[in-house]
Amino acid sequence: MAVETGEKSQATSQKEFESLLNADFKNRKLKENEIIKATVTEIGKNYVVVDAKAKAEAMIPIEEFKNDKELEKLKVGSVIDVYLERIENFKGEIVISREKARRMMTWKKMEKVFETQEELTGYITGRVKGGFICTIDGLPTFMPASQIDVKPLKKFDHLMNTPLKVIATRIDRSRGNVCTSRRAVLEKSKNAEISEALKNINEGDIIEDAKVKATTDWGIFLDINGIDALLHVSDLSYGRVKKPSELVTIGQKLKVKITKIDEKTKRVSASIKALTEDPYQNISKKYKLGEIYDGVCTKLMDYGVFVKLEEGIEGLIHNSELSWANKNIQPSKVLSVSQKIKVKIVNIDIETKRISLSYKATLENPWDILEKETGNEIEVKVKNITDKAIFAELKSGLTGMLHYKELSYDENIENLKKFKKNDKIKVKVIEIKDEKIRLSKRALEKDPMDWFKENKKKVGDVITTRIHEILKNGVKVSIDKNKSLIVTIKKVDLAKEAADQRVDIFAPGNALDAKITELDTSNRKIKLSVKAAQIDEEKSLIAKFGQGATKSGATLKGIFEKALGGKSKKKKD
Repeated sequence: MAVETGEKSQATSQKEFESLLNADFKNRKLKENEIIKATVTEIGKNYVVVDAKAKAEAMIPIEEFKNDKELEKLKVGSVIDVYLERIENFKGEIVISREKARRMMTWKKMEKVFETQEELTGYITGRVKGGFICTIDGLPTFMPASQIDVKPLKKFDHLMNTPLKVIATRIDRSRGNVCTSRRAVLEKSKNAEISEALKNINEGDIIEDAKVKATTDWGIFLDINGIDALLHVSDLSYGRVKKPSELVTIGQKLKVKITKIDEKTKRVSASIKALTEDPYQNISKKYKLGEIYDGVCTKLMDYGVFVKLEEGIEGLIHNSELSWANKNIQPSKVLSVSQKIKVKIVNIDIETKRISLSYKATLENPWDILEKETGNEIEVKVKNITDKAIFAELKSGLTGMLHYKELSYDENIENLKKFKKNDKIKVKVIEIKDEKIRLSKRALEKDPMDWFKENKKKVGDVITTRIHEILKNGVKVSIDKNKSLIVTIKKVDLAKEAADQRVDIFAPGNALDAKITELDTSNRKIKLSVKAAQIDEEKSLIAKFGQGATKSGATLKGIFEKALGGKSKKKKD
């Protein structure tokens, strides 16, 4: 009886415990995929055991507590936030995560601080392509390499796994990506320092001890009481400065004037030339248009030469003002740096501070001299030979053109092959117009066309020529003994009758009487015709022997035979 009574009481107590346990579970409202509170009950080497008020205690890998040195602060009884993944897995165990809870909490926090740009503490835990992994409360974010510091770093080991202040610069909610920046925090801090320092200086202030930090081709960087300032190359002097590094050294102290402070960009501009008087203010009293002054070449450019008239005042000689002979000549072929020259003031623009100068205006103008040489014989040097002309250089440096038709009166283009570069030839200047020079070599020789004036020949006269060359469609004949006047007689003009127009009946050297049908000595045009000469001769014979021949029944053949017979009879007598 006693045994039965004991079994009943044990069964009763077990039922009571189950009912109490079930009642306790009903009061515990656990939902998966949410953050819940858990109490640490044990801290082991590999796991941390927590009580999340579930059917059993949960085990979390100890690696999830090593970030931010949380493990050092953790102790039994500590209440922490964990992420409930599963209330019960296939083994009947509860699955929770401390790291996921921290990530979720950090993400929510990140969304808030992104709007306010609040600073967060992160750790550089690794390096990836293009940047670094910055972990913030268990949430890995991407930090571009350009955002780790205000200047490029070659070494960054000292920043690994150390607490750094960063801000979120971009959040992609759809992908769960966050970009962070340490540089923005540093710049923000620096800007705050600069803003505070800028309160102590104003535009127009003169700084006695501005320290040179660095030099570039376009300016000098200065340190003014901890503030970076730029001294641009154009603010060094009123004159032209080649390289700022040639004027100052690193660490040198300069006296400058604050010319501009940009409140938005926190940039400060300084000037040295602002401390001196502008030389262009009274320039009209020193320099007059059209006057000639001494200068020194300071810089050669493709478009001209800069010349210093005095300290702070420079002018430009454009290419077109360097030489009378060549408007596009290279400056280096005329002048050199540091060369002392005479220049003429062409224009002064006080507003833009530009002075136009002329070098060639100080030299003798070769065009004025050349006008006196028109029609005279001169010697020139061949510079270039083109398809139709020779370009030759005169002693004055000017260039003239000698067309192939002006080489010889035969106007043969093959005559160009007789000359080569650097040959010296005698020519005559025949025309100067619009700064262009025309030369002639044949003008130095006697014109064959003068033969007609000397022999008083004109259109309508019959002259005796000699066959020079036989062509397919005519013959070439020479008019004068020197064979300098060669004229082509076409086939149709060789005879009155078509049967006598055959070129094969002629031979070089044969005499041939022809009539001048066209003569233009200015344009050098000559036209001869044997046919026209025969027609004129026929008309003259008819006029002499054919009076009344028609009435008596005489024929033209009989008249010619009679005339020829009469001539031969007179010769015999």
